[in-house]
Amino acid sequence: MGKAVLGISAFYHDSAATLVQNGKIIAAAQEERFTRKKNDDSFPANAIQYCMEEAGIGTAELECVVFYDKPFIKFERLLETYHAFAPKGLISFINAIPVWLKDKLFMRRLIQKQLKAIGISVHVPILFSEHHLSHAASAFYPSPFEEAAILTIDGVGEWATTTISHGKGNKITVLKELHFPHSIGLLYSAFTYYCGFRVNSGEYKLMGLAPYGIPNSESVEKYKHQILTTLIDLRPDGSLLLNMEYFNFATGLTMCNNTMWTKLFGIEKRNEENEITQPYMDLALAIQQVTDEIVLRLAKTARELTGCNKLVMAGGVALNCVSNGKIYESGLFEDLWIQPAAGDAGGSLGAALAVWFQYLEHQRIVDPVDSMQGSYLGPCYPDIEIHKLINRYDIPHRHFVNFDDLAQQTAVLLNSGKVIGWFQGRMEFGPRALGNRSIIGDARNPEMQKKMNLKIKFRESFRPFAPAILEEDIADYCPYPIPSPYMLLVMPVLAERCHQLPPDYQNGNMYDRLYFERSDVPAITHIDYSARVQTVNKSTNERFWKVINEFKHLTGYGIIINTSFNVRGEPIVCTPFDAFRCFMNSEIDFLVLNNFIFDKIELDHLKSEFAKNYQFAAD
Repeated sequence: MGKAVLGISAFYHDSAATLVQNGKIIAAAQEERFTRKKNDDSFPANAIQYCMEEAGIGTAELECVVFYDKPFIKFERLLETYHAFAPKGLISFINAIPVWLKDKLFMRRLIQKQLKAIGISVHVPILFSEHHLSHAASAFYPSPFEEAAILTIDGVGEWATTTISHGKGNKITVLKELHFPHSIGLLYSAFTYYCGFRVNSGEYKLMGLAPYGIPNSESVEKYKHQILTTLIDLRPDGSLLLNMEYFNFATGLTMCNNTMWTKLFGIEKRNEENEITQPYMDLALAIQQVTDEIVLRLAKTARELTGCNKLVMAGGVALNCVSNGKIYESGLFEDLWIQPAAGDAGGSLGAALAVWFQYLEHQRIVDPVDSMQGSYLGPCYPDIEIHKLINRYDIPHRHFVNFDDLAQQTAVLLNSGKVIGWFQGRMEFGPRALGNRSIIGDARNPEMQKKMNLKIKFRESFRPFAPAILEEDIADYCPYPIPSPYMLLVMPVLAERCHQLPPDYQNGNMYDRLYFERSDVPAITHIDYSARVQTVNKSTNERFWKVINEFKHLTGYGIIINTSFNVRGEPIVCTPFDAFRCFMNSEIDFLVLNNFIFDKIELDHLKSEFAKNYQFAAD
């Protein structure tokens, strides 16, 4: 048994823990999955305990604990920023400083106290990695590349908001940085806020809304011009300067100066409950196109600085799969790999790997696929846990001894229009469900997108769903002949599968456009004929692959809908109980837990029991 490194991210948003042993990722999980509090920022006590138990080790086997950023440098940035903008920001300063003086400034002591509470010795060394080094390490070390350019983009770490680095062997060298307050991530979040969505969770919504903007329209082009001439100064290398007169995030309590933005764009900040009108759709498209251009310029600079023909990415902006698709289309790189837990949760992974390879100087062995193990790094639950649930509530069920029979039955149910909660094996690490904590449906069904959004996920109807496609069948649905195992690339749907738009299409309202049947797989074809693709490999997730393959045998289509197993405002389910509770409080038709299957029609007598204290939070 070799020494292990425990990585932690916490106290800002999306806390997580990762355990690396002998250079191998043993376990990783977000704290939100255990506490059921979305984007939980608390100390990841549950995630740490899970990681230690999964590895079967105690304190004696820990080489060190590493935190994913450096609080002293972050505090320095905070003080310098308030000083630079004074007297603005006094209220924000008064709110922030006591928290820092009480806890965050003394992070080592706080971590020791929290670790001691869960039985980990305070004598274990505690190290601190730089925030963007943690992101870079999470992207490079698990990748299948011996050498690569590394691009990390997010809101802000200590000072850096974007970095370009060079990875080779077990070393990462930072070559170029963009510093706060000039941030691509914060720019995108400001538009998320202005369009009426929540920062740090609504960015997905803004990306999903963008295709409803009308390309090349006067409105979109005007908004882009205003962004590029008034809000930002974009340089040829992808670096930028924000016009801070228009932004409040440095010292204020909001993302932007609403009055100045209203004057600039001619529309007021949208309230969360208000209807989404065409100007907001056009604004979403404008900032998405500007973001695409910025990211492409950064990728080009990374290529020039490193001379590498392979690129790896992490940081919250790396979850913008539209921009990622533009990088692939550009042909700048022969290959592209993106960390599936690209946000701050993945910082726990990167911090642990940075210490193992860069600080402790262990040799790196490159996995030709990647070393993320499909990102199936969370807990799994044996049948005995499901038996406990069944016995406790006397739940009618059916058990399949042979999984192949279960896969075949699942395919039959999908073909009949049923929606299925699918729970198998180890939980995914990162924001995407990849076939172990998923809700699945028939991508051919034109009613499925509406049903899943409104009656199952309880979320905005415009949000798209991703297809899970047999990896060997990708060419049947998309023109990109590459694997996309982590659902991080937007690809066009193959033209021959698409239907021509009617002449008056763009004149219709949002819902007329949304529900137009634009391909033979309409439930996963977004309004711009794109799809956020997951390719499913038999060797990585055989069970999920078998279900899709059985569906193909039945229908001729090796493609289904895959969305995360949760409803609005809650994290992806972790335990069998989480899954059953979500199943009972939504209109999912069937639930599959390991080899057990549950039919909603047989469970009316349990609805009131599982509805207790179950509320849908805003997200």
